[in-house]
Amino acid sequence: MPSSVMSTPKLRDGRQSPDAVSAVGLRKSYGDKTVLDGIDLRIPAGSVFALLGPNGAGKTTTVQILSTLITADGGQAEVAGHDVATAPDGVRAAIGVTGQFSAVDGLITGEENMLLMADLHHLSKSEGRRVAAELLERFDLTEAAKKPASTYSGGMKRRLDIAMTLVGSPRIIFLDEPTTGLDPRSRHNMWQIIRELVTGGVTVFLTTQYLNEADELADRIAVLNDGKIAAEGTAEELKRLIPGGHVRLRFTDPSAYRSAAHALSEATHDEESLSLQIPSDGSQRELRSILDWLDSAGIEADELTVHTPDLDDVFFALTGSGVPSQKTKEDVR
Repeated sequence: MPSSVMSTPKLRDGRQSPDAVSAVGLRKSYGDKTVLDGIDLRIPAGSVFALLGPNGAGKTTTVQILSTLITADGGQAEVAGHDVATAPDGVRAAIGVTGQFSAVDGLITGEENMLLMADLHHLSKSEGRRVAAELLERFDLTEAAKKPASTYSGGMKRRLDIAMTLVGSPRIIFLDEPTTGLDPRSRHNMWQIIRELVTGGVTVFLTTQYLNEADELADRIAVLNDGKIAAEGTAEELKRLIPGGHVRLRFTDPSAYRSAAHALSEATHDEESLSLQIPSDGSQRELRSILDWLDSAGIEADELTVHTPDLDDVFFALTGSGVPSQKTKEDVR
């Protein structure tokens, strides 16, 4: 299996973009444990980049290096055009970081958390209040602004966390597993926030263990495993790395099943369920070909289901974390 998908990074509208983040040969070890073993990254400005990997793969370490929280043992990296090793102040001025664990102070109100961040960014008192009020409104936190942050729900705390990150108007935001522990509604709200940030020109570097999150949001995805990038590309490019796509035909009429099974020698037969499984990439052309053949042969299938590999399958195949399972992506009846 190829270890990467070679394609030039582009934005969703197809335009080329300058790099917001680039890294070559990043290495990091803790004692005799190699966490990053020479990884390369290239992230266009104004895009969402998702870094996937099992626990302990090095996702947080990568974020910490690129955000200047720790130093790499080897390699080079630039963020917003600044070298993370020789110009860390330039990097810090251009980025925002929301870590796995909330930076919200629960003992003070949401508004006070925002004003504290404004002070840290050396905003004037009036400017700080203006920015805090705008962001609290943007993240639907105005009504709760005067309440202690300890009373906020998990989703509210996460929104406040990101609002605090935006006080300094960063061009690049690192979101390290931003939706871990959130309920589905809060997770979808967070997705919308991320989409709005990118629409506004912000570059988002996202680490996540939710594969549907990467599928929904990311322009490009990299899978990190054993300290190396196991594969990188768009979601669709990564899915094409994994075999196993097929079309399943199910019959209720045994004679129709037998006729189809006799004609479709390449299909896998399941006599108990009266179904056939035909290898397919799920393309419109292949589906049309199957439907045309059924019509011309006078055979009627009671159910046609398209199965394609998803990011779960990609993740399992590249990291060895479990057994890939096929997910139904579309049903045609």
